[in-house]
Amino acid sequence: MKKIAIAAITATSVLALSACSSGDNDVIAKTDAGNVTKGELYTNMKKTAGASVLTQLVQEKVLAKKYKVTDKEIDTKLKEYKTQLGDQYSSLKQQYGEDYLKDQVKYELLAQKAAKDNIKVTDSDTKEYYDGLKGKIRASHILVADKKTADEVEKKLKKGEKFETLAKEYSTDSSKDNGGDLGWFDKKSMDETFSKAAFGLKVGQVSDPVKTKFGYHIIKKTEERGKYDDMKKELKEEVLKQKLNDNSAVQAAIQKVMKKADVKVEDKDLKDTFNTSTSSESK
Repeated sequence: MKKIAIAAITATSVLALSACSSGDNDVIAKTDAGNVTKGELYTNMKKTAGASVLTQLVQEKVLAKKYKVTDKEIDTKLKEYKTQLGDQYSSLKQQYGEDYLKDQVKYELLAQKAAKDNIKVTDSDTKEYYDGLKGKIRASHILVADKKTADEVEKKLKKGEKFETLAKEYSTDSSKDNGGDLGWFDKKSMDETFSKAAFGLKVGQVSDPVKTKFGYHIIKKTEERGKYDDMKKELKEEVLKQKLNDNSAVQAAIQKVMKKADVKVEDKDLKDTFNTSTSSESK
């Protein structure tokens, strides 16, 4: 899935192409050697980024006709990125502007909806994923640097504050973006001390602070493999989430929607844009 931090790389190209769509003789820059016009800028930008920009613009129009994205959904996703990217988000916003970031997020959300509508998870997919969970548990943790902070977090947990909220506030590793969720893991994939503590918990139980070479962990065991029929619905959602993170699968889903759209490129220099993208996606 195209993420906002990556999408912003093409921002200059998008803005330049859209700005140069009319008034070809308007002057962009003046020099003693001659002027640079909108038409010249457009021609050069088209050569370097025309196909990729046109692809996104057309895909967004086609997807927006079939799927709807609300302002609330866009704002929610922007808040997620703001939390995840921190200073990088502020830099992107300052460099490209909030409207551009909203456009990129809208495109991402449209692509996600197209993917959810077209990506299928079979019983075979779900069973294969279930079989792979043998010997694994699922847990979350809050990782902090010192015992004093760990004790502070522990007190808040005992007062009833939510584990996920405290993980986002205190934890020092990337799992904090997901409320401390570490996913499924076996004993060998984690620090020995951490694994011993995590596997010794009951589902829903929270550990005392556990010291490892990484710092102090407060661990919550969230799940263990049960009967397949009991877990099937949840596992199907997890498999779908994994497929939605697979860019090739998402692009294939978008192509299904695009094939039904009557796209005709009038610009002779870009006329093969969608023939090329379609053929490359199918390889």
